[in-house]
Amino acid sequence: MAEISATSFPSSSSAALALRSSLNGNIRCQNVACLRTTSLFQELSVKRSQLSGNAVATTTHVPLTRGCKSQAIRAVLSGDGQTVVSADSKEAGLRGKLKKVVLAYSGGLDTSVIVPWLKENYGCEVVCFTADVGQGIKELDGLEQKAKASGASQLVVRDLTEEFVKDYIFPCLRAGAIYERKYLLGTSMARPVIAKAMVDVAAEVGADAVAHGCTGKGNDQASTWILLLQNTFMDSYISFFSVRFELTFFSLNPELKVVVPWREWEIQGREDAIEYAKKHNVPVPVTKKSIYSRDRNLWHLSHEGDILEDPANEPKKDMYMMSVDPEDAPDQPEYIEIGIESGLPVALNGKALSPATLLSELNTIGGKHGIGRIDMVENRLVGMKSRGVYETPGGTILFAAVQELESLTLDRESIQVKDSLALKYAEMVYAGRWFDPLKESMDAFMEKLTEKTTGSVTLKLYKGSVSVTGRKSPNSLYRQDISSFEGSEIYNQADAAGFIRLYGLPMRVRAMLEKGI
Repeated sequence: MAEISATSFPSSSSAALALRSSLNGNIRCQNVACLRTTSLFQELSVKRSQLSGNAVATTTHVPLTRGCKSQAIRAVLSGDGQTVVSADSKEAGLRGKLKKVVLAYSGGLDTSVIVPWLKENYGCEVVCFTADVGQGIKELDGLEQKAKASGASQLVVRDLTEEFVKDYIFPCLRAGAIYERKYLLGTSMARPVIAKAMVDVAAEVGADAVAHGCTGKGNDQASTWILLLQNTFMDSYISFFSVRFELTFFSLNPELKVVVPWREWEIQGREDAIEYAKKHNVPVPVTKKSIYSRDRNLWHLSHEGDILEDPANEPKKDMYMMSVDPEDAPDQPEYIEIGIESGLPVALNGKALSPATLLSELNTIGGKHGIGRIDMVENRLVGMKSRGVYETPGGTILFAAVQELESLTLDRESIQVKDSLALKYAEMVYAGRWFDPLKESMDAFMEKLTEKTTGSVTLKLYKGSVSVTGRKSPNSLYRQDISSFEGSEIYNQADAAGFIRLYGLPMRVRAMLEKGI
């Protein structure tokens, strides 16, 4: 293990830095520019470094930051115990130098402290980014002032709602993608559209990195991104996001650096974050914390944590936010008609609507009738099981309508192949592989296969249930004159005898063998 000691000289602004390697016993000394002081420098301890060719020093609190000419030693101990050092320009931070970082930002505690942390550790300009994917951002008022008070240079806000529904939700709907029999992929579909917007903003502002908050659990593994969605609930939610976001970053711009403070810093929880914020004069947002971890967008609302962590517990009635209890839903059913073109919904009750508007109205209607509640235990990407409760009122209605119309327009083999591919499609979306060539190829297949799936479906909504009451299509493969129990000139009942003999021939031959015939 390498050892470094720094000794100050009372009358000088220079220090002698000695490096001794336990591997080869060599000692190298060089002059390092340091802060001018009359007191002894703090002794620096050094752990093993995977870097080569540069001296490596660590200190938790007292970096050597003032340089002589253009060079200085930067030293810090990273959160995973590895020592990171850079010999960089005087503008560099404790962990290196980045020019500009785009940070997913909500104004919540986590994202607020990440801003000064990035500036301190990477010497960079921070551009904050907030996306609206239909979650109903209520904190936009004053958000720019919060960001700048935390040290950001600017705040970029993007409304991604229509893009989210049209380019992400609808392809999954057309593919029939459902993860593990129940989950309609609400969180999974939102990640790539947000990450793509991050990449776009990074290009627009000339950033060389993006940042988000992460831990090592779940599929996404982050708190920052969920804060982006609804910071009033999520300051302590540190379980979902990194995989899906970072795979999108890799796919769209592999040159972008990704900074993940939760993997690096020493902040362990909310109290540490508050202390850090006070130390750096960052306004600490005061929010009402929820006992649940929630993620909301226009497609769904998920609930995790608290009593839900025991799969034997029934969810509390007051937990739900998008839908009423089916027991309290209206006593009279409501009938609606969904218009569909080429496998995608386009109208409600005969009125053409944009994708986001259509979904929003169905959320209201479905929520009123207690539609779309799912309680499940799912297998996460990292191997653990997780219990979650999902509210997807509009999405549940749309899935029922689209799949029902396909019963008219697709033949048996097409439905079977489509359903088998839908399983793989859902797995890829869940795992964050939205821009994977295989997934894009399946999109092309689904688009071609459903090009004739045009028509309308009538549904009855009643106390949590969605029932199909009618379906019609100009491209229907259903022929009443063939399917009728009445006589038909096209279908001859006598033709069945020969077909059944041929179709059952393998079973007949096996039975003959067993009986020795």
